[in-house]
Amino acid sequence: MIELVFASDDFEAVAARVERALGATRFEVRKPACVAAGDLARTSGRLTPGIFAALRAEGLGGVADTAIKDALTFIPFRRLPWWFRWTSARLSVRDWIEGRWLRAVDAVQTARDAWRRARPGHPGRPDRR
Repeated sequence: MIELVFASDDFEAVAARVERALGATRFEVRKPACVAAGDLARTSGRLTPGIFAALRAEGLGGVADTAIKDALTFIPFRRLPWWFRWTSARLSVRDWIEGRWLRAVDAVQTARDAWRRARPGHPGRPDRR
């Protein structure tokens, strides 16, 4: 099915097969269908409402995580359904907060390491006699 996304120019036919595979009960069928949905979003810049619904049902953190993030990346924001818009905004805020947190942790660790090196008797401190 993944090869079909890249080989075929008929979006509707490919989207129908991907949507049908996303509705399968077996995980072994849904996993490549999610990859195909992500590739379809990358190559065509759009998805059908049925594919959007199936990806939303799978949710983030599961097998559809990459496909959802591909849809958020390669489909214009104004053409996304409301749940995907909300997810895009939520992920953007979460990533910003996480980046600020990591920078703050790094600054604290750097200051702590500098303080430890500056203490008397520390092996890395040059003697001042």
